[in-house]
Amino acid sequence: MTTELITRDLVELDLPGTDRTTAVRALATRLVDAGRVTDLETFLADVDAREAQMPTGLEGGIGIPHCRSTAVTAPSLAFGRSSAGVDFGAEDGPAKLIFLIAAPEGGGEEHMTVLAALARRLVRAEFKKTLAETTDPAALAAYISEEVAS
Repeated sequence: MTTELITRDLVELDLPGTDRTTAVRALATRLVDAGRVTDLETFLADVDAREAQMPTGLEGGIGIPHCRSTAVTAPSLAFGRSSAGVDFGAEDGPAKLIFLIAAPEGGGEEHMTVLAALARRLVRAEFKKTLAETTDPAALAAYISEEVAS
């Protein structure tokens, strides 16, 4: 892959708001600004359509909204932290660690591979602790990239 999955500009250490729409829009805007999403509203509609099928909240304070979209130019991952928490439908409450996975409509199964890799890492306390405590966006992007790509 020629484009890194996640870079420092795709990391938001203090997500605004406490609702899913605001949090996803903040992360999606980072994808637009990075040139990875061409149309914000189309992409958000695709994320909403996917979320309507099944909530993307995982136990332990994790949200992983994701979709395939014609507005996505390259497989991408944006990450945000929310101190207040955002409801992604998990039974145990709001998500404080949120990953937005964006995959091109005609692409392969990259987003499923990323989703599976994240799910495997998120059961590890050390991974979640690093996500929650790292204060440097570049270091966090490098860490996530290393963990998910390996």
